[in-house]
Amino acid sequence: MNTTFYRQWLWTTLATTTLTILSLAPIPDNPPLGDVPFIDKWVHFVMYGGLVCAAWLDWLLKHRSIGRWRFAMTAFLFATAVGGLMELLQSQTTYRSGDWLDFYADAFGAFLATAICLPMSMGLIKNKKNEE
Repeated sequence: MNTTFYRQWLWTTLATTTLTILSLAPIPDNPPLGDVPFIDKWVHFVMYGGLVCAAWLDWLLKHRSIGRWRFAMTAFLFATAVGGLMELLQSQTTYRSGDWLDFYADAFGAFLATAICLPMSMGLIKNKKNEE
């Protein structure tokens, strides 16, 4: 197995693995913060936004200015596809359920993280070039 991929995308791999485990694990009967309105949607929003941020971190550690826009679209589509896959897998379990609103929260979290990380990356890359 080629470990170069996993070293280059370490944070993305860890975030995806963690997200998968949390998404497919059974939910306790009385989850913490269960009384907070829409807590499930907020958790989805934050998890998939975090996945995009992890991908951007990996990308920024390895690249200078190559293909920011293409990477932004790739990171967004990757996180959204993982969100859709998790909802499909959850719908196949007896202890979880797939939910379109969860998928929309996943996609919106990924979109907002992309919209924030893209301009930030431009500033960070400019600062890197000025330091060299």
